Amino acid sequence: MRFSIIIPTYNNCDYLKLCIDSIRKNSSYDHQIIVHINGIDKETLNYINHINIDHTKTNENVGLCKGVNTASKKVNTNYIVYAHDDMYFLPNWDTYLHEEIKLLPDNLFYLSCTQLSHYPKGKGEINHVHFDAGNSLSNFDEKLLLNNYQKIPFHNLQGSHWAPHIIHKDTWNKISGFSEEFDPGFGSDPDLNMKLWNLGVRIFKGVNKSRVYHFGSLTTRKKNNIIRNNGRKTFLLKWKLSIDFFIKFYLRRGTTYKGPLENPNKNISYFFSLIKSRVIYYVIKLCKRN
Repeated sequence: MRFSIIIPTYNNCDYLKLCIDSIRKNSSYDHQIIVHINGIDKETLNYINHINIDHTKTNENVGLCKGVNTASKKVNTNYIVYAHDDMYFLPNWDTYLHEEIKLLPDNLFYLSCTQLSHYPKGKGEINHVHFDAGNSLSNFDEKLLLNNYQKIPFHNLQGSHWAPHIIHKDTWNKISGFSEEFDPGFGSDPDLNMKLWNLGVRIFKGVNKSRVYHFGSLTTRKKNNIIRNNGRKTFLLKWKLSIDFFIKFYLRRGTTYKGPLENPNKNISYFFSLIKSRVIYYVIKLCKRN
C-alpha cells in the first residue's frame, strides 16, 4: 500500500534530508514523497531536484496550511500522510498503518503515528513518548534510537490530532484539506479534526507501533521571524468552542484507545466548560466590534 507523504519545509534542508532518508530506508513500501518549499531556498530546491522527488514551491513563506494544500494537488495515491521536516521515521512505521487501515470498514478515519521525543516526561504534548536520542542533528544518536525504539512501552491512544497523520484522499478532498486562515499553522490540526468530526469521522487513533522520532518545532525554535498566529482565538471564533473543549469532550485525547468515539457525554463538566467557551467567544466578538 503506497502513501503520498507531504512535507512542508522552510530553510531546514539538513533535517529534511534526514527525514526523507529515513522514509526511504525504513519504509516497507515505495511511497510518493511531495515536498513543499516555502520561500526562496536554493539549497533545498537543488537537493529535491537531485533526488528527483515531487515538489511544489512558493517564493515566500505561505505557511503550513497553504503549503500542504498546494502540495496535495500532486497526490497520486489514495492515502495522504502529513509530516514535519524534522521527523525521523522508524522501521515499519507504514506497515503498522497499513495493517490498521485494512481492518477499517470505510475511509472515515484519522490515524497518527506515535512520536518519540527528547522532551522530558510530563512536558509537551501527551502523544510524546520520552526517549532522548538527541535534540539536534549535532547530537542525534541514530544507532541508539534504532536499537531501543521498540523497547519503550506505550499504548494506542484515543483522540489523535497530531502529525504524522494519515487520512484517505477522498476524505481530504471533502474537507478541502487544511483551513488556510490558520496559517502559518498553529491550531490547524484540531481544526482539521473538527472538520473531520462534522463529516462523520469517529476513529481518531494514535497507533502505538507506528513510530517516529521528532526533534520538535524546529522551524519556530530556530527562526525568530516566524509570526505565530493565534490559533486558539481563530478556532474559537470559527467553531464557538475552545480547542481545549473540543479535545477533552469530543476527542477524549490521551485515554487508551477503545474504539470509535461516541458523541460527548453531556454532564455538568461538559456544560460548565461549554458556557465558559461561549462567554469567551462573545467577549471576543464584542471587543472586535468596539
